[in-house]
Amino acid sequence: MAVTDGITETSTATPKLRSRKHGAAIPLDDLDKRLLNLMQGSFPIEPRPYERVAQLAEISEDEAMARVKRLLAERIIRQVTPIFDTRALGYSSMLVAAKVDPENPHRAATVINSHPGVSHNYLRNHEFNLWFTIATEPDSRLGLDGTLKVLAEEAGATSVRQLPTLKLFKIRMDLEMEGDTNALSSAAVATDPIELEPQPYDELDIAVIRALQGDMPVVSEPYAPAAEALGWSDKRFLDHLAGMQERGLLRRVAAILYHRRAGFSANGMGVWRVPDADIPDVGRRMAAVRGISHCYQRPTYEDWPYSVFTMAHGRSKEECDAILDSIARMTGIEERATLYSSTEFKKIRLLYFTDEFKAWEHEHAGV
Repeated sequence: MAVTDGITETSTATPKLRSRKHGAAIPLDDLDKRLLNLMQGSFPIEPRPYERVAQLAEISEDEAMARVKRLLAERIIRQVTPIFDTRALGYSSMLVAAKVDPENPHRAATVINSHPGVSHNYLRNHEFNLWFTIATEPDSRLGLDGTLKVLAEEAGATSVRQLPTLKLFKIRMDLEMEGDTNALSSAAVATDPIELEPQPYDELDIAVIRALQGDMPVVSEPYAPAAEALGWSDKRFLDHLAGMQERGLLRRVAAILYHRRAGFSANGMGVWRVPDADIPDVGRRMAAVRGISHCYQRPTYEDWPYSVFTMAHGRSKEECDAILDSIARMTGIEERATLYSSTEFKKIRLLYFTDEFKAWEHEHAGV
């Protein structure tokens, strides 16, 4: 695992850092909350998905779309988009913790954000203060190690810890809009770890991804523009998309929310020192807690003994603490820490099979 030392010149790339302006929670009525839950977890792959969501919410299709448009305009919903599986598509990805200048972390964040495979980047309350996720393409000439070496040098990171996923117990970023703290702290049925191996795909799959990825329109037939762009019938497109979901290339289509605007002002990364033999069982049980969106086993180091990571999302720090405290009581794991984010530098959905990755490698490494 890489540890990078030294400081070199910074990158000339200066992408706009995400602003916290308008970050306060917006009041939502009960129907908004119900609709947001449905848009996160029940948006179907069928010709008129808003009609199905409307039926579940017991409103008309027109009202469902009008509310979604308003929630987009008010920046409660970030986007309605397909969520493809990075690992299944053969991209290499991992979580990275870096030590950067605590007096000016924004400069390092700007450098790291310049890479198109960086999807999340947060300042957290720890000696390792910058935490980001990064992915590289299957045919990357630098690969993850080479890319991280370049980023660490340009960002002036004094130390970097690579934290790849060893076991994936849960990845499901749904904010529970209707439940209270007790609901978020409760456990559902534990499931087995998720398969992470790359899956086979072809040029038709790539064409579908390129046509559909990004923001989808809020119209009665939102899949139709992508089908038309490929010259396909709607049925052929939807059948192919459903097949991609069955093969694990597509996780789902869903609304992604702005956490703080939706009322979830806190996210705590609970990290746990779990004995190796207990990780399979404990990881499954932790992942089953409703307020946990992500649960992984990751490698440990002499200065980082925590093997299981859980992301808790709550309407306050106290609610996140309650979720993590419930896990501690349930599992009996006592050695843990919670890292809270103080600044969100970047949060996007990756765009796959674009020219940006190769352009970044050429500009920053000459390959």
